[in-house]
Amino acid sequence: MLVQPKLIHFCDVVAQLGKPMELGDGRGGKRRIIPIIGGTVTGERVNGKILNLGADWQTVFADGSAELDTRYTMETDDGALIDIRNFGYRRGPAEVLAAVGRGEDVDPSLYYMRTQPQFETGDARYRWINTTIFVGTGAREASSVRISVYEVV
Repeated sequence: MLVQPKLIHFCDVVAQLGKPMELGDGRGGKRRIIPIIGGTVTGERVNGKILNLGADWQTVFADGSAELDTRYTMETDDGALIDIRNFGYRRGPAEVLAAVGRGEDVDPSLYYMRTQPQFETGDARYRWINTTIFVGTGAREASSVRISVYEVV
């Protein structure tokens, strides 16, 4: 029998967001770019800050669900730079997603927001994250996104 995966908390990310830039309708839905302008990363094995260097390139579909496609950079408290690519989805009832879209604080249990973070670094202290699978659960707030990231072991 194969090993059943377990999740171990890796870190919590709070990414501060800039003003969304609306691109309009694209091939698959409404396109928008949301700058990532800072934030924090806290965890037992990693702590640091999110640099003002990245964005979320979203596609919002007709039913209000969103495809999330982010790329940004963390600088750890001990000086390592870690590239983060985070792909995921946000879906839920139309009225809940509309409130999220207006920047209202909405209980994250009312909608689904899951991601697949990928980390990359050349720093030997964190090189293990280059070949580790992670999953995230998130919440969109008025000016930030919160993501709890779990290592799949």
